[in-house]
Amino acid sequence: MNPIIALLKEHNISDEKINEVFQALTENPMMAMSIIGQLGIAPEKLQQLMAMVMQNPALIKEATEDLGLDFAKVQEAQSKLNQ
Repeated sequence: MNPIIALLKEHNISDEKINEVFQALTENPMMAMSIIGQLGIAPEKLQQLMAMVMQNPALIKEATEDLGLDFAKVQEAQSKLNQ
């Protein structure tokens, strides 16, 4: 299992909420950050998650594919954010 999804499940985040987070990532990364902030994950675990993603950005691609989402939309949303 993808470590991002595993960490979210470890915190009893529902599959529906996990899908919501990654769907938000494909549409609006800032909104995804807001949703993640509302999940009630302890700050140290959230920091661990962010470090994991920064060290291995391919984990986001893997997670989106595991959830059946289109990673190209994540990249598109990120490029819009960077403009």
